[in-house]
Amino acid sequence: MHKLVLIICLFASITSVRAKEYVITDFGACTDSTQLNTNFIQQTIDKASADGGGIVVIPKGVFLSGALFFKPNTSLRLEAGAVLKGSDNIADYPLIPSRMEGQKLDYYAALINVYNVNNFTITGPGTIDGNGLKFWKEFWAHREEMKKIGKSSTNLEVHRPRLLFIWGCNNVIISNATLCNSGFWTTHLYQCNNVLIENCTIKAPFKPVPAPSSDGVDIDVCKKVIVRGCYISVNDDGVCIKGGKGPNARNLPENGPVEDVLVENCTFGDTHGTLTLGSESLWARNIIVRNCKMDNNCPILRIKLRPDTYQTYENVHISNITGRCGNIIEMRPWKQFFDMKGSSEKPYGIVRNITMENINVTCKSFGIIESNPNDQISDFTFKNISATAETPELITKFQGIKTVNVIVNGKPLTTK
Repeated sequence: MHKLVLIICLFASITSVRAKEYVITDFGACTDSTQLNTNFIQQTIDKASADGGGIVVIPKGVFLSGALFFKPNTSLRLEAGAVLKGSDNIADYPLIPSRMEGQKLDYYAALINVYNVNNFTITGPGTIDGNGLKFWKEFWAHREEMKKIGKSSTNLEVHRPRLLFIWGCNNVIISNATLCNSGFWTTHLYQCNNVLIENCTIKAPFKPVPAPSSDGVDIDVCKKVIVRGCYISVNDDGVCIKGGKGPNARNLPENGPVEDVLVENCTFGDTHGTLTLGSESLWARNIIVRNCKMDNNCPILRIKLRPDTYQTYENVHISNITGRCGNIIEMRPWKQFFDMKGSSEKPYGIVRNITMENINVTCKSFGIIESNPNDQISDFTFKNISATAETPELITKFQGIKTVNVIVNGKPLTTK
């Protein structure tokens, strides 16, 4: 992990060299709220790339746009008071080859799309606003209609865009920006290496209209990712580890592991889980969360074990956590959209070497550790934990969970 920090620091110093700037208002973009600026901003990006590279600048003001596609040697800067606001018309986001929920499929472009652009940066202090309210209302209305006829609905049935989709890029920095109100996932990293997300505010509301599946940072088949100094509050997972799902997922080239992730010095407001492994994940290893503050009612660590997918979660270390949370750990079978696809495979999960230590929180419950019948669970350690909990016990049937100086409501931790 020290090598990861060094790589990011070296990259940051390289990209600090002043590049040529391309201001979108010089290419026809304007702050008229009735005008869609997609073509003007895309022309700015294309010009910067054609000239050999440069920074696309969003000046102060609100600029409405559909899907934008960044090209080699381009980056984005949002000046103080700048808002890049997403269109709420799905027609402004083309249907193209993509990646969603651990699957290779055609899906709608994000507001910001970055494919195979190395050394890409987004810098603030401005805002990228997904303007997702219309999409959220359509999602909940559709789900209610399905309930009335006794059917469930998936996340993909109501078409809505992500805020950022970054695919196949090395050396990425997203810093000092606000990313908010996404129609779907907020930040989706896929097949990327050496990524730094630093000092960003990432948020989507729980009320008055909840922003469904607005994950803060989705890390999908990536290596060497740092999330540092951020505030994250979204109506789904804060930081989520992905990589594929299904009984044959481990054999498909588009899927793979997530390795060497560091989350540090962050504050997590309301989310569904601070760090979530799943619900579409194959192999996550070397994941560190440290020096973070909780201000929510969700798990610090949430592990989802799909019975239709081979999964391995290992070497997860969470330390120096304070604040208010729902529970310290929640590990359960996860059967949402279960699909064996006609396979005779018998998938199972492996979870090992999980450590949570130096934690001081107020919580609803200490937590639960459960699994599917064939899963292999080992090497859980809880150390130097002080908690005040409404439900003080750890609910688990597993033996051999190691506890060292774990005090809940003034007493040593018990299990049931």
